[in-house]
Amino acid sequence: MKKLILIFMMFGALTSTITFAQSTEDVIQAIVEEGEENSQLEPLAHELMDVVGPRLVGTPQMKNSNDWVVSTYKKWGIEAENQEYGKWRGWERGITHVDMIEPRVVSLSGMQLAWSPSTSKRGVTADVITLPEVEDSISFQKWLPNVKGKIVLISMPQPTGRPDYNWEEFAKEESFEKMKEERSAQTEAWREKINATGYNYRSINEALENAGAVGLIQSRWSNGFGANKIFSANTKEIPVIDLSLEDYGMIYRLVESGNTPKLKIVAESKELGTVPTFNTIAEIKGTEKPEEYVILSAHLDSWDGATGATDNGTGTITMMEAARILKKVYPNPKRTILIGHWGSEEQGLNGSRAFVEDHPEIVDNVQAVFNQDNGTGRVVSISGQGFLHAYDYIGRWLAAVPDDYKDEIETTFPGTPSRGGSDYASFVAAGAPAFSLSSLSWSYWNYTWHTNLDTYDKIVFDDVRNNAILTAIMTYMASEDETSTSRERAVLPMNSRTNEPYTWPEPRSPERDGGKD
Repeated sequence: MKKLILIFMMFGALTSTITFAQSTEDVIQAIVEEGEENSQLEPLAHELMDVVGPRLVGTPQMKNSNDWVVSTYKKWGIEAENQEYGKWRGWERGITHVDMIEPRVVSLSGMQLAWSPSTSKRGVTADVITLPEVEDSISFQKWLPNVKGKIVLISMPQPTGRPDYNWEEFAKEESFEKMKEERSAQTEAWREKINATGYNYRSINEALENAGAVGLIQSRWSNGFGANKIFSANTKEIPVIDLSLEDYGMIYRLVESGNTPKLKIVAESKELGTVPTFNTIAEIKGTEKPEEYVILSAHLDSWDGATGATDNGTGTITMMEAARILKKVYPNPKRTILIGHWGSEEQGLNGSRAFVEDHPEIVDNVQAVFNQDNGTGRVVSISGQGFLHAYDYIGRWLAAVPDDYKDEIETTFPGTPSRGGSDYASFVAAGAPAFSLSSLSWSYWNYTWHTNLDTYDKIVFDDVRNNAILTAIMTYMASEDETSTSRERAVLPMNSRTNEPYTWPEPRSPERDGGKD
């Protein structure tokens, strides 16, 4: 009789194991089918990028995006809310129009930088001058009165508007090398020119403004055709404009040749005082271990030179789509699934740092954080972030992913902990197992990262669909895992630059009242 009972027990255990394996396979298949056959990525991207638009912290568009995310989740039956964590300088972009009116008339390609002071509706019209060659700061101070009533060019004109890869493809080798040498010499000479003024690249703006300049124009080329980096102004009263490489170079050459150009700048914007800032948090409540968490992570904010499509619209819609899929095919997860859409990542991971600081009870019980934030490409890299046993659980979860969604992924274990770069670093610093789903480049750094070209048309939806399905499966596996993840830290290697061991990053407090300087 005892033998019979033992046989039944063994058979029951085997049956349970087989059923679980079949159930896991069925859920994964359902995730794949839902992600492939009923993808919502295109309409999500259209709503976020084309309708809501850029999401600069402190702007009405940022708050619109928070509200849109909440309402979209609620349509899917997922609870979501905006959680205020701080305040920021409120600002809203208006019309930018730059025209050359002498020595001929032409409209130029430019835009005001974020938080730029506004002109009147009539704008400002003035001659343009360039920074001088001076021996020292005393000489520069003597020159400064020349800027009164003028528009000042503050960037080095680029010697070529062709990216290096274009030269490499078509130029003679000696021509390419000659260009690079001349560009390096010009760059060094410009650096010395700025240093001689006694200011740096940021502080010189304040000096020019205080001396009576009526506008500043820069051109921060991103080393790709038509791509410029668009960041923030740091003036209090006068507009700062970024011009395309092509137009900037033309204006600069006109000044240098004595054909003094006159420009009209209209750069309208609104100061909105101090406004609240939010993280948007969605939740699918766990059934067996609701006090443990798998977190899907992506920052919602962007710079506003374009619509923030690949930084980080694609990360945002990846996590939204993964949550939608999971809600449909896995509505009762073992652990609670949180989706964090962080604010003000671009100003120093402020939203995620605030969440980590404000919710230690969640951070202490994180099973895993999956973060996506480096463009539209397929996920090709996962690092263990210095967690000694990350290989065990990441490897276990990846093993369940169909090859089509993981065959290009390279893993690094245990890896080293990130000190910044994106929001997973906020969790890593607090000791929580958080991982970047790092993607294929698609020329991200030159063409879309913080540029005027980061728009809907740069999204590669097949790759984003791949990432949403991968994320949903990894989240399902992390939620269902019988064991909680280890937080044991690896012994970090030596830093070859300092000859000292790498150290684990410490948590940092967010900026909760920023953007006013």
